[in-house]
Amino acid sequence: MPQESSHRVVLVVDENSNPFEMSCAIEVFGLPRPELGRKLYDFRLCAAEPHTRMRDGFFTLTGVAGLEAAEEADTLIVPNRPDTEVPRAERVLDVVRRAHARGARLVGFCSGAFTIAEAGLLDGRRAACHWMWEQSFRTRFPEVRLEPDVLFVDDGDILTASGSASALDLALHVVRRDHGAEIANHVSRRLVFGPHRDGGQRQFVERPLPAVPDESLGPLLAWAQERLGEPLTVADLAARAAVSPATLHRRFRAQLGTTPLAWLTGERVALACRLIERGEERLDVVAARSGLGTAANLRARLRRETGLSPSDYRRRFGPEPAAASGSVPSGSVMIPPGRGTVSA
Repeated sequence: MPQESSHRVVLVVDENSNPFEMSCAIEVFGLPRPELGRKLYDFRLCAAEPHTRMRDGFFTLTGVAGLEAAEEADTLIVPNRPDTEVPRAERVLDVVRRAHARGARLVGFCSGAFTIAEAGLLDGRRAACHWMWEQSFRTRFPEVRLEPDVLFVDDGDILTASGSASALDLALHVVRRDHGAEIANHVSRRLVFGPHRDGGQRQFVERPLPAVPDESLGPLLAWAQERLGEPLTVADLAARAAVSPATLHRRFRAQLGTTPLAWLTGERVALACRLIERGEERLDVVAARSGLGTAANLRARLRRETGLSPSDYRRRFGPEPAAASGSVPSGSVMIPPGRGTVSA
């Protein structure tokens, strides 16, 4: 028998909302993962109406559970909404408030941040929203600490993504928080999705595609990822790319929305997480193999990235006794019933 998940994720579908964010949630939280031998989440869709038209009437969701399904959510996802200027239905806001009051984690995708703010739950809290609605959000919710031009914000029990594709970044971040970097990387690979993007990266890049192939960072990133344990510096990366450090900095900003140093540090922390998850006990070995140098630096970087000490991270995400010997729990993953069907 498959190992069942006790963590229920429920997404509240809105009339005329964009199906992209809903699809991101289904892909990350709702798909079966028989290769892992266990079910990561118990996923459900719910809506105010049993027949819910998606954006521009392209299709309609049928057989979706009612809002009462949200009462059992451990994580409640509030996706985008079609019109941020029209107040959300009070019954939906009540669902969000009750979920938060009983300790459920709230995740807002794109303009879903407006819904959480309307529920009165973001005052004094950090949040992200799409750059197109930044001014409108600030005007309507001046008490919210809006962080402009970031992909997503993790403020503990309330997480918000700026828009569209960043919903996938935030969803994978949630998996990383719940199950560790190794499982999150597995989910990302199955999605054929790129490397982990930190929430602090910019929402959009100045030039999504390099003007000429020689400016692509792909080969440089692959080269550096194979040498994270070496004392690589930004100067080394620039020399490898045969450009000045200033030019390299501009290319990283343009193509990745971050700096060379931030990217290098993030990759090293991710490698350290994977080493801990695989059972490496000695912190000095993890620090050396990941390029973080010392156990003290590893502790500081890991806590900054995950909020956990190495020992806490190991207890939460380290191998179980069976996994340490190389075995994988047997069984398959059942698809949760009642998630709704799609009709044209």
